[in-house]
Amino acid sequence: MDVIPAIDLLGGRCVRLYQGDYDQSQVFSEDPVAIAQQWVEQGATRLHLVDLDGAKAGQPANWEAIKKIVQAVDIPVEVGGGLRTYQRVAELFSLGVRYGILGTAAIENPELVGQLSAAFPGQVIVGIDARNGKVATRGWLETSEVEAVELAQRMAALGAAEIIYTDIQRDGTLKGPNRAALRQMAEAIAIPVIASGGIGSLSDVLSLLSLAPVGVTGMIVGRALYTGDVSLKEAIRAVGQGRWQDVPPDLGQSSLA
Repeated sequence: MDVIPAIDLLGGRCVRLYQGDYDQSQVFSEDPVAIAQQWVEQGATRLHLVDLDGAKAGQPANWEAIKKIVQAVDIPVEVGGGLRTYQRVAELFSLGVRYGILGTAAIENPELVGQLSAAFPGQVIVGIDARNGKVATRGWLETSEVEAVELAQRMAALGAAEIIYTDIQRDGTLKGPNRAALRQMAEAIAIPVIASGGIGSLSDVLSLLSLAPVGVTGMIVGRALYTGDVSLKEAIRAVGQGRWQDVPPDLGQSSLA
């Protein structure tokens, strides 16, 4: 299972939001390239970048920072935020980005997911961000009536390579991932699910191993890495050595929430 560090970009800086609220942002670094290199040095095999300005504006806004990060590291980089046209995604891939994450477009222009998946097989990820099980769009500023699991099934049928599932109410809170929702989604589709939102401790990291058998293949960790609540190096080592059968009872099925 992959442990994927998150780098959220706002105004060219590395920040974290609380429950997706742009008014509750905390700056962790003025140099996102240095942060990316730091995570690679600690063992990251993949990076998760979110262009928060782009998500809000509807088109990529931190292009230069993304380009510099891709040039500075030698591991796959995935990027989301404001990717709502074929041209923008193609341009992103031309920079060397490995995976493009579509969120709002999956709701408003699902045909685009199919077109891009056919043109760039294995490179299109759909980010499903949910509030109370309903999909949020446009940088989490709007909430639709579409059920997260229903959207995941549609996107899998259109050729999406993976689903990144984020529980907005857990994101940035360090209160633990929503394992019940992750299990429900993973069991409903045949493509991998990446967990995102709420991871605040090594116990939270290990708790997700119980979902590996149903198709949760990775986790995105953000705020906990920046606050020091989780050591990336330690998390990668623990996941590599652990098995879901070894997770203590209080971290396994009985505590799904």
